[in-house]
Amino acid sequence: MESAQERGLNDGASGPAAAPAGTGATLELLVHGVGGATPEHMLDDPRTVRVSGDDTAAVFRRADDVDAEHRPAGTRTGTGNATGTGSRPVPEAYVWCNLTSGNGARALWLLLLPFMVANLAHWMRPSAQDRPRTIRFYGLLVRLVGLSLTVLLVAAACEVALDLTAWQCAGTRACAERHTWLGFLSPTASAGGWWSPPGRRLALAALVPTALVGLLWYLSRRTWSAYESEQPLVREPDEDIPRSALGRPGFWYGRRLVARLRGAHTAAGLLTVAAAVAQAAARHDREAGGPAALETLGRVLEAALVLGAATVVAVVCRRGRSEKHLDREIDASLVRHLPLGALVLLALTLVHACWERPGWHSDGRLPGDVAFGGIALAQGLLVIVLAVVAHLLYRSDPDPRTAMRGFAGPAVAMLACALGGVMSGGVSQRVADWVDGTRASLPGPPVVLTWQASVIPPLLVVLLLLAGWQAWRTLRLARAERAVVEAEYGREAKDPDRTRRIARTRAMATLTDRGPLFVAAVSAVSLMLGTGALAGAMATDKTPGAAAQHTHPFVHGAADTAQALGSWLVGLGFILFVTLGRRAYKDASARRTVGVLWDVGTFWPRAAHPFAPPCYAERAVPDLSWRITTWTRTTGGRLVISGHSQGSVLAAAAAWQLAPAVRGKVALLTYGSPLERLYGRWFPAHFGPAPLAALREEVDCWRNLYRLSDPIGGPVRLPAGDGPQVDCEPLRDPLAHARSDLHPLPAPILGHSDYQADPTFDRERGDLLDRLRPGLPGQRPGDTR
Repeated sequence: MESAQERGLNDGASGPAAAPAGTGATLELLVHGVGGATPEHMLDDPRTVRVSGDDTAAVFRRADDVDAEHRPAGTRTGTGNATGTGSRPVPEAYVWCNLTSGNGARALWLLLLPFMVANLAHWMRPSAQDRPRTIRFYGLLVRLVGLSLTVLLVAAACEVALDLTAWQCAGTRACAERHTWLGFLSPTASAGGWWSPPGRRLALAALVPTALVGLLWYLSRRTWSAYESEQPLVREPDEDIPRSALGRPGFWYGRRLVARLRGAHTAAGLLTVAAAVAQAAARHDREAGGPAALETLGRVLEAALVLGAATVVAVVCRRGRSEKHLDREIDASLVRHLPLGALVLLALTLVHACWERPGWHSDGRLPGDVAFGGIALAQGLLVIVLAVVAHLLYRSDPDPRTAMRGFAGPAVAMLACALGGVMSGGVSQRVADWVDGTRASLPGPPVVLTWQASVIPPLLVVLLLLAGWQAWRTLRLARAERAVVEAEYGREAKDPDRTRRIARTRAMATLTDRGPLFVAAVSAVSLMLGTGALAGAMATDKTPGAAAQHTHPFVHGAADTAQALGSWLVGLGFILFVTLGRRAYKDASARRTVGVLWDVGTFWPRAAHPFAPPCYAERAVPDLSWRITTWTRTTGGRLVISGHSQGSVLAAAAAWQLAPAVRGKVALLTYGSPLERLYGRWFPAHFGPAPLAALREEVDCWRNLYRLSDPIGGPVRLPAGDGPQVDCEPLRDPLAHARSDLHPLPAPILGHSDYQADPTFDRERGDLLDRLRPGLPGQRPGDTR
């Protein structure tokens, strides 16, 4: 691949050297979708040139098209469009795949899946009219759910490092002897040393969760600088703002909120570690009647921890994103220095724990049952209140196409909490099994976490039953679809096996539309099982040990079996999760399989959780809007944004960011697009019927192509207005049922790929270019803008 520098090209803001205005140039800006693409494949040419951008995201052209704006129309690449009028547009590819895929190390982001899911819940709120306070309250609740997930993650790390390892195993002679790497922590006479006292063991082990918090802070700060720090176009004060929130000047620039939440969550994690250490030391000082100075200092530290926690909650509860303007301000020094204050408080707590306390021995487990039970209870209450708020919002502007009738956000928030609970419970139980083996000599993790691990087997049973039912429904639909396929292809449909394959592909594609059912079922079952786990843990605390087993022998027998299976399933799932994530970033086919949900999750800015994976759209959308604006300004030509799959979502978001005069020179061509099928249903406030209808009015013209065999793309479903319909008729797939003179070999079932291979693609693109009027914004009857 040649470079622009080697050819002496101008790699400035507008790509190639600016052409004189009014040259009549036409440009097709191609934006690929999930799974990525190479510029050579997108442009169908082995010789491509990067005209703007860097190694992360860039715009490419064919080597022969770099100076296309300076050449007469008849000498440009191509022989004309499908309608026979004008020149074929110059293709230009925007390649953004490096924003979401890369080396295998990035698969570690999958471990932060609960944070990403919680962030999704923020954007899933129902569309509402004239309810700003309710909308803000909805965002506040989701931010609190995100904060609880951070505390849960760090608390689980403290449970593994402090309780199971440093307190229980290192404090037990038999366990410490089995794990020689813990020998220097053992309190026995032969191995005792400076680190042997319980407080010092806890202080040393606290470095592990502290390092985890520091790693999350570093990744959040580094990824924001690398991906999300690009400033969008600066609007003129008198320019109108599109009716979609995605067109607001500050929507794709959340620096202030991300920095604020990053500081608050980092401080929350450090305070969680400090609380785990301080509580153990303070409990001993109160019970053993130690020195008054240590007891007083412990109470002061506990009070400071409570004050710090209240400050963190207050910072998280502050008003969220400011989207109406480009917010470049930085919060007050109190917010910015909150992590430093928490770190100082943690250091004082560790020093207090290291103080010599004669007669202090580690027995039982650290007091974590109340903490984990309180987190689970708080998350359940937050999700229930969030469901009530979502219902109020949905009632103000109901839409039957909205996923789960407005409860998608609370359901997804419940999934995030369930993922966090299952992961923390399963990992804790698995580590307890590892350090103790089969001897059952250690108390193990808190009862709440043990019960949470037991939730996994019944949840998998429910999922298997639901999957079986959906498979049966799909099979019935495939049988019914055979008659439709035969009627569509007529006399050509002579091969029954071929008909069955086409019908089965179409039936499988409908599974996407049944996604809300899966989410609703899993969320409801998770809430019920989580409630049962919390009740079971409370009952076990009241009737511990043999008394509980004697009172409820069958229940505790089933619970023990589910807990054992759950801990092993979490370990197996962890390995499979990392393996699948690494393969998804290395193998293109695997990336397409898991890339849909991943790219949907990382499309949205980090508005609820700062440790979620970075938002690639905060780089891609400004790139596209800058490119479109500068090219139309310097050439005065016509431009078609051609977006496939997730690229169509980026194209729509970029179109909303354009100035009105620029939008009037732009046509939108989407194919395999999830704009309505996924985004419109799950994110109605930003891609519902009203925003999509406004987009149709704001761009000059728009055409959408889709296939019935496509599991991702679908129609936009906008009603017919004054102009042509947005949706075309479903494309035939495959193009031919049987072999023919035109198709001597079997035509493939394309599904979600290769829309350009259909003859309809060139025809629809040519129609869009014919409808664009160069130099004039698109005006419609009754448009008074």
